[in-house]
Amino acid sequence: MKKNWTLMGATIVLGAILAACGTDSNAAQGDQNDSSSEAGEQPEEVVVTHELGETTVPVNPENVVVFDFGALDTLDELGVDVAGVAQTNVPSYLSKYEDSKYENVGSLKEPDFEKISEMAPGLIVISGRQSDAYDELSEIAPTIYVGVDNADYVNSFEENTRILGEIFDKEDEVEQKIEEVHAQIDKVADHVEENGTEGLIVLVNDGSLSAYGPSSRFGLIHDVLGVKPVDEDIEVNTHGQSVSFEYVAEKNPDYLFVVDRGAAVSGGDSSATQVLDNELINNTDAAKEDHIVMLNPDYWYLSGGGLQSTAEMVQEIDDVLE
Repeated sequence: MKKNWTLMGATIVLGAILAACGTDSNAAQGDQNDSSSEAGEQPEEVVVTHELGETTVPVNPENVVVFDFGALDTLDELGVDVAGVAQTNVPSYLSKYEDSKYENVGSLKEPDFEKISEMAPGLIVISGRQSDAYDELSEIAPTIYVGVDNADYVNSFEENTRILGEIFDKEDEVEQKIEEVHAQIDKVADHVEENGTEGLIVLVNDGSLSAYGPSSRFGLIHDVLGVKPVDEDIEVNTHGQSVSFEYVAEKNPDYLFVVDRGAAVSGGDSSATQVLDNELINNTDAAKEDHIVMLNPDYWYLSGGGLQSTAEMVQEIDDVLE
């Protein structure tokens, strides 16, 4: 009988030891799971809310198709490869994307749906010129809209850049570059405020002029950098407010900022200088002080909202005001 109690006791002790080992093992596994959870895993998808809807996009998608040159500018700056580009009117500083290694996915207003479908893209990036095609493109692949809100340029630029940073796992790099752009903006805005600079922005298209003021597609000059508009009542319109040479002479700006549409869409052939070379313009303070500023249309007309273009736009204004 004594032996039986001894054997039972040994069995109980052994069971307790095994149970304890099991508890320790489970605890260790739990700690490991908690540690993995705390460390966080790279999400496989990102949900992007944009002007045209909500789109679920895979992280680091392949075969990316880009129609918006501002987005292409940003992806280029971040070192992200793309597969397809609208190869019409590509800004000169992004001319490498005209190479045959990149698929030509149509024009800015007419996507090649068949070609895009054949590519099986993981992401399509569009803006205003392609907005009417959003539904059809979304049937092919996840499609996001990254057009810049001209009335809120900086916040819009930052939001779009952060979206691309999140999709391509470049958040830290994006934040650093946004900070650099902010530092540029602050520097120029301080300089403008000190000098009380007034200006007028015009777009030259063949022989006609259109004026742009605050909240317009070129309103960065007024809204962000602080150049005072000589006319507070310029109509906010995608194509600007049609004006005459007499209008410019009457407003007599300190600085006349000029965007040459012809140079942007016809491969660099500029006509703005000849168009503005007349008595009315030459008698303005801007002309007399050599303050007629020919803005780079690659940045201002074709690819606004990009990391590179925004930095260059700010730098252009800084250069002429120094």
